Amino acid sequence: MNRRGVLAGGVVAAGGGLLAGKARAGALRQASANGRLRLGMIGVGMRGRVLLRELVRRDDVEVVGLCDLEQWTLDRALEQFTEAGKPAPRLWTGSHESWREMLAAGGLDAVIIATPWEWHAPMAIGAMEAGIAVGCEVVAGVTLDDHWDVLRTQQRTNTPYMLLENVCFRRDVLAITRMVREGVFGEMIHLEGGYQHDLRDVKFNAGIVGEAYGGGVEFGERGWSEARWRTDHSVQRNGDLYPSHGIGPMAVWANIHRGNRFTRLTSYASKARGLHDHVVAGGGPDHPNARVDFRLGDVVTTSIVCADGTTMRLTHDTNLPRPYSLGFRVQGQKGLWMDVNRSIYVEGSSPQPHRWEEAQTWLDRYDHALWSEFAEQASGAGHGGMDFFVIHVFIEALKAGTAMPIDVHDAVAWSAITPLSEQSIANGNATVDFPDFTEGGWETARAWSF
Repeated sequence: MNRRGVLAGGVVAAGGGLLAGKARAGALRQASANGRLRLGMIGVGMRGRVLLRELVRRDDVEVVGLCDLEQWTLDRALEQFTEAGKPAPRLWTGSHESWREMLAAGGLDAVIIATPWEWHAPMAIGAMEAGIAVGCEVVAGVTLDDHWDVLRTQQRTNTPYMLLENVCFRRDVLAITRMVREGVFGEMIHLEGGYQHDLRDVKFNAGIVGEAYGGGVEFGERGWSEARWRTDHSVQRNGDLYPSHGIGPMAVWANIHRGNRFTRLTSYASKARGLHDHVVAGGGPDHPNARVDFRLGDVVTTSIVCADGTTMRLTHDTNLPRPYSLGFRVQGQKGLWMDVNRSIYVEGSSPQPHRWEEAQTWLDRYDHALWSEFAEQASGAGHGGMDFFVIHVFIEALKAGTAMPIDVHDAVAWSAITPLSEQSIANGNATVDFPDFTEGGWETARAWSF
């Protein structure tokens, strides 16, 4: 799906108090006559089909509906069912309202949303209004109002909602999570992470159907796949557009909403050069896109302080040549780990004072139980196995009727960093108070479910 008609999709207004999702999830577990959860997918583009692969190969799930505007992507999705020897689902296409028709048709226990960002909030709200559990790709919304609307709808409808942030389940990240919980680093002091990924060949292509990455400098209506919609955010907006890959694990390590919360935020954006340079290099200085004014700073940094005094630094860097890195740094009273140099130092345990040691021995020793149990099933899954786990924990929580591992409060807080960073930058790097989406509930200490 693309951006056109977003406003026509509308957002359902919602209000109400804080409710757990357990009761409705328990009802879902018994909804299917054959014991399988009945799922639909909205959006089966490049990202959607990666998640669809994990659903199709599960025996406890039946994918009964697919929705997308592009017939080409639907055809590629149907091939997965043929290869798996499973019945083809019903298809919903033809208009920007087709997803509403799929929800209204009934028969769904849950829906996975993997569409352009503008659609996430209205689609999640529509699904929850219909009593259909939501697994939503990042981000949760675009505007700050989007996030409040998603939260209020979940509270009022008591419908399960999970943000499908897969980096929380990366193998080294989960090993570090275990180390943090077992006190290896001592009390958390400072955390760093971000999204540092050269996306120039994602934001631009030649507009050829089926060729999503690179090969040209087109975007918008002349682009294909993510270049059709994602690049426009770099034209229109200036902030951390994709915070959850970094902030998700950091929030887990800092126990956000489980005795801690984000309190204030300040963001800075560098000058913008990378996307313009890419267009000129690939299309020449006279190409129409060489005249586009890209607002997004090439490097956006955001500083966050938490209620317990932990500080965080988040980096968004997608427009310049660079190797991929999320740039994690976990620093406590006793030592620290950094993923870029794959090194660790723990005072009193590392072989030599003031010298790094290779982290892998520690990561192996503290391998998380999820990976110890399911590494074989995760083999071959997208993003080094992470996509198996993010789908797995969502499905298992629905079956068990338990709270979502990454719940709606986590979703809106992690994702709201985007509009808050935009606000900070637009106001001369002003410090912005972070909304308390839990309305005081963060003060209650409770364990994460992973």
